[in-house]
Amino acid sequence: MPYLLGSRRIIRAESATGALACLAGAEVMKLQSEKHRSERIGWLRAAVLGANDGILSTASLVLGVAGAGAAKPAVIVAGLAGLVAGAMSMAAGEYVSVSSQADTEAADLERERGELASVPAAEHKELADIYVSRGVKPDLAAQVATQLMEHDALGAHARDELGLTEEHRARPLTAAAASAASFTVGAALPLLVVAIVSEARAPVAIALSTLVSLTLLGWLAAWAGGSPPAKGILRVTVWGAIAMALTYAIGVLFGTSVG
Repeated sequence: MPYLLGSRRIIRAESATGALACLAGAEVMKLQSEKHRSERIGWLRAAVLGANDGILSTASLVLGVAGAGAAKPAVIVAGLAGLVAGAMSMAAGEYVSVSSQADTEAADLERERGELASVPAAEHKELADIYVSRGVKPDLAAQVATQLMEHDALGAHARDELGLTEEHRARPLTAAAASAASFTVGAALPLLVVAIVSEARAPVAIALSTLVSLTLLGWLAAWAGGSPPAKGILRVTVWGAIAMALTYAIGVLFGTSVG
């Protein structure tokens, strides 16, 4: 601090300047090292969704087949078929969905590029108005808009007008790969249980192991996203229990009817 309160002695200007420089440097280092969990949202959403679907859909499928009275080999074959079909479905769905998002982003950027070339003054005013709406004084907002557009006009408008950033940019292949891989890992868990337990114990073992897996997944997703774990765990376990109970009941019902 530049002055010592309660004393007439004043710190030398050079020392004050040095202290302020150190403080500014510390703040810059803090900002550079600061990480936000929202940077993970792209791959995290796809991975959590894929793993949750892999565990729950495969567990429900094998429970339904087992409830119908099928032998262990038939249950395993059904589970493997569900794993392959589900992983491909997740990958294709994510790729199509995120590709559509990427196409929309590209179209918006192309339109913005054209407007910057044809009406730069209007685009400058638009960017300055955005900063004014956020609390910046008009003169300063105009200066900021000028400097940012001189540095990277399209990037400034993409970020502040369109809300597009590099961290949240649509990546179809990444999303598809994350979904397929996480679905496969999730689906392998109930299949492993089916393979190692007896037919009589399979339904209970599958249900319990699936609920444990969903609990761990809910906690992991909450931890990675920085949200309260209880809410995430409750969501996945309650809906997972409902899905497995319904599927097993349908398997028992139709298995009895066919028999």
